Amino acid sequence: MLSRARDLALSSHPGPTAAVTVLSALLAASLGYPTARILVLAVAVLLGQLSIGFSNDWIDSGRDRATGRHDKPVAQGRISVPMVRRAAIVTLVAALAVSIALGPAAALCHLVLIASGWAYNAGLKRTPFSVVPFVIAFGILPDVVTLSGQEGVPAAGWATAVGALFGVAIHFTNVLPDLADDAETDVRGLPHRLGARVSGVVAFAVLVVASVLVLIGPVAGDNDRGVTLPAVFGLVISLAIAAIGIRRVLTIPPDRLLFQLVIVMSLVVAVSLVLSGGRLTA
Repeated sequence: MLSRARDLALSSHPGPTAAVTVLSALLAASLGYPTARILVLAVAVLLGQLSIGFSNDWIDSGRDRATGRHDKPVAQGRISVPMVRRAAIVTLVAALAVSIALGPAAALCHLVLIASGWAYNAGLKRTPFSVVPFVIAFGILPDVVTLSGQEGVPAAGWATAVGALFGVAIHFTNVLPDLADDAETDVRGLPHRLGARVSGVVAFAVLVVASVLVLIGPVAGDNDRGVTLPAVFGLVISLAIAAIGIRRVLTIPPDRLLFQLVIVMSLVVAVSLVLSGGRLTA
């Protein structure tokens, strides 16, 4: 029983699921939400991300078996496809039910976010439009958080743009380790068509732009708001990482270190966004 529960948890893509959940909770905390409201938001986001992760392993079960994915319990036969399919549907329904407690606007935005993830898993990953679900999902994530507050206000435009750029970087980074396996099973999303080198450059470039927006977005049109030291440090660190990463992309074949550099840079942008606090709203 414990081994089955562990394998089911692994099928949820626990890393990305935890990262998006923690980011959402931290953004809510930075806005001063009550603990109870933060917990409800975290549970809703967690359930939504679980449903996206489960749906990925359910829909991709045949492809994962064909490529011998050792990190996928379904592909290894340790857990059944019907069980993962049921988990995907149950967590989807539960996510939408919990989201209602956050208000209709937040619930609707969360529905769009989850639908984007499912659409990617269901087939968009094989098209030139593979990046679109990531742009929509991460772009709307700040709105899910800000609309979950008592006042229910939309996120600032710059925060939405940062989220969308973050989604682009995550998508291009996420496929880098799997380009060979994807080619064997006819998965040709936008990063596959552009190639590993271009994808690496794009990931670094959009994160630099995101860092710039975190720095100047909150002060644009508001003379009472000044730039923050965390945002300045975040931009400096991002520029340094991007310089190292892009140089590697252009001089040597993409490797695991490239993937790790993009992840570190993504964390820097995420921390800078969290430290923006109440500036997330318009």
